[in-house]
Amino acid sequence: MTSIPLFPLNTVLYPDGYLPLQIFEVRYLDMIRQCIMGEQPFGVVQLLDGGEVRKPGQQETLAPVGTLARVIDWAAPLSGLLQIKCMGMQRFHIVSSEQLKHGLWMAQVETLAPDKTIPIPQEQQNVADALGALIRTLQEQKIPPEQMPLQPPYRLDECGWVANRWCELLSLSAMQKQLLLSQDNPVLRLELVQDMLTENGLLEE
Repeated sequence: MTSIPLFPLNTVLYPDGYLPLQIFEVRYLDMIRQCIMGEQPFGVVQLLDGGEVRKPGQQETLAPVGTLARVIDWAAPLSGLLQIKCMGMQRFHIVSSEQLKHGLWMAQVETLAPDKTIPIPQEQQNVADALGALIRTLQEQKIPPEQMPLQPPYRLDECGWVANRWCELLSLSAMQKQLLLSQDNPVLRLELVQDMLTENGLLEE
């Protein structure tokens, strides 16, 4: 088990996902500075209850599964403001967690096995093709790389990578995002994403 600081958010970070953040709360400024200096990851977990910004008397409920994040770039444009860019690493399961007096969450976590590298099955090839088409459209719009919602390398031939990017892009409920993040089989995760895309009319027959 490993002890890590947590950053609860109203979103879910998946392995290899890109997450830009603006940090201004004292509890997170100190944590992020320490992570940058020590080149240490922190944990991103979904908030099931409570707000991202701390308020008096507010209770925060954390999801049981999250993703380690590493800072890949940062800037401090103003005193008391950090702008960071993070990439998702390995998933983890929270064994125990504790909120410190100043509001920072610390947790004992067990990391979960990374996805096996499994090629896209023919039955799900349309899911990868649709993601490839979306990436090309964004590139044609000349969106700056740092503003792209997903970052290269684009592993469009891997089940886990394709499924995870769709999980980030789709408008899903907190329960759906947790279900997909907790799913250990990348092929099954891709099949679940395919079902959601089909239901929303986002896949060609």
